Amino acid sequence: MKKLGVIGGLGPMATAYFLQLLVQMSDAKTDQEHIEVLLHSMPQIPDRTGYILDRSRENPLPAMIGVGQGLAAQGAEVIAIPCITAHYFERQLEEGIGIPLINGIEEAVLFLKDAGIERAGLMATDGTVQSRLFQDALEKAGISCVLPGQEGQRRVMHLIYDDVKAGKPAEMSLFQDTARGLFREGAQVILLGCTELSLIKRDCRLEPGFLDVMEVLSRKAVLTCGRLKKEYDRLITE
Repeated sequence: MKKLGVIGGLGPMATAYFLQLLVQMSDAKTDQEHIEVLLHSMPQIPDRTGYILDRSRENPLPAMIGVGQGLAAQGAEVIAIPCITAHYFERQLEEGIGIPLINGIEEAVLFLKDAGIERAGLMATDGTVQSRLFQDALEKAGISCVLPGQEGQRRVMHLIYDDVKAGKPAEMSLFQDTARGLFREGAQVILLGCTELSLIKRDCRLEPGFLDVMEVLSRKAVLTCGRLKKEYDRLITE
């Protein structure tokens, strides 16, 4: 089994949940059958969205590369980052670290393609949305993308930064209003494209039609480094 390196802390609770998902998804009957994980949780890495949108001059890339190089030096053979916005730096990270990075965005698009989805909604940070990480990947696969309007996107950012990252309960009325707007625009499935939104799915029962990108990332990590339980072949909420 390959050793998995995790660049964590982006944010801390999302990283903890990612590790939980790795254990839950692994088809392991003993401790020894679980995958080996090397984790460095570094919450001090500068905010990715702020830098991408030129609201901050603090570049998170050097710190992420440094953490990744340390994991590689300890024997990690593949890297996962439970932060979707950090995928913006994928090429530079792979070049700087020297080992492959699991791309949760590409894996999510493949998952939708295999499920026959033709139109997907997206809830994600401003940085992820404005850098078109999902939109370009979806369009390349022949899947159209529906985004929240200006007010809907403001609600998504409030949920991510003012609720989940701040350690507060998510205001589910804001989440539901935004999701329903995307479904009205024809989205067959809504991508939860931020790991803080994954925590909302963890804590609250969602209606049918959601795909958590962190679950997709965890699933691919287990497939790459271990054995997957069959029930995780299906991830879209029903």
